[in-house]
Amino acid sequence: MFYEPSKGHGLTHDPAKAIVSPRPIGWISTRGASGALNLAPYSFFNMLSSHPLLVWFSSEGEKDSVTFARESGEFVVNLVGRDLAARMNASAVDAPRGTSEFDYAGLTPEPSRLVAAPRVREAHASLECKVTEIARPKGLDGRMSSSTVVTGEVVGVHIDEAVLTDGLFDVVKAGNVARLGYMDYLTVDEVFAMRRPRWTAD
Repeated sequence: MFYEPSKGHGLTHDPAKAIVSPRPIGWISTRGASGALNLAPYSFFNMLSSHPLLVWFSSEGEKDSVTFARESGEFVVNLVGRDLAARMNASAVDAPRGTSEFDYAGLTPEPSRLVAAPRVREAHASLECKVTEIARPKGLDGRMSSSTVVTGEVVGVHIDEAVLTDGLFDVVKAGNVARLGYMDYLTVDEVFAMRRPRWTAD
């Protein structure tokens, strides 16, 4: 089949998020100007540069994570391992502002080293970030999308030493969880390696 997104797909559910998958989950913790805490998962998330180390998350609609990151200039990305998947899902609840997703999901806000936003103590890794850019992407027609993209430079990294193997971060031990389409997720339980080939002239 072929379809143009602007004209519809004719399927029971939109396949786009299943096609562009798996997507890592940015479990974003923030602290607003009032001191209120927020914790929410975003599957529109990734790393975009290693030098400097930049990550981004995108929110469809300006939710508390964006508002608090804008107010404070900071956020923390927490890794979702398989052991935390249910609590990550609980933190996605559409709670009214002022409700602590940390409390609701049974998680511990742990003070960060370099930013005011707390990290999730139970997470196997956390990235402390300072905001470098907040932008609204545009479509072909030049109109702003309904999404806001927050980019931040990672200024501090926390790693649970229990998931290190021979000095490498072990994604199988950590059980990294990713988002698929629809209501589906996956967790890393197997890894295989391939070296990038080098061009050799005959």
